[in-house]
Amino acid sequence: MSLTSWFRWSEALPRLSSRSSAEMVLETLMLELAGQMRQAERQQRERSNAVRKICTGVDYSWLASTPRATYDLSPGERLQLEDVCVKIHPAYCGPAILRFRQLMAELEPEVQEVSRLFRSVLQEVLDRMKQEEDARQLTRQWSLRPRGSLALAAFRTRARISPFASDIRTISEDVERDTRPPTRTWSMPEFRAAKEH
Repeated sequence: MSLTSWFRWSEALPRLSSRSSAEMVLETLMLELAGQMRQAERQQRERSNAVRKICTGVDYSWLASTPRATYDLSPGERLQLEDVCVKIHPAYCGPAILRFRQLMAELEPEVQEVSRLFRSVLQEVLDRMKQEEDARQLTRQWSLRPRGSLALAAFRTRARISPFASDIRTISEDVERDTRPPTRTWSMPEFRAAKEH
């Protein structure tokens, strides 16, 4: 009898998830929100216990049992947040959670404010996704454009600029010919009378 049958766990069979990426993002973000709400509620309870202890001078925390969660999202608010969460791309889920945790640590909001803070973070992520998509679209648009513009090519064939084949006098020509330059100032245009033409 071979030992490989005993070690079925060593076989790495790929298991496909039956859930879509949007569902996994939704579940991950909503679990993060629920965890942060519990954390905010616990911190709020600890702050109120500390204030009560300072006011009364007696600590009865050992006597009190841990109360259950008292704040929960309304069904309408939960559905709105779920609608926003579904729009988040999986690549932005991690940065959204990190930003949410960072703001929670900085602001230490009350339990009622956590969902608004979460919504603002999700909106930030959606705005960033839109900006990056617009930038990708512009990059794609510019990369697909032909390299030379047709109008510019037509202009090139019509107008040829030859710096040496002009009737405009320059200072260097006068120096090369060893002639005296005219008395007019070179920065000013030269006006000729009609009888000279």
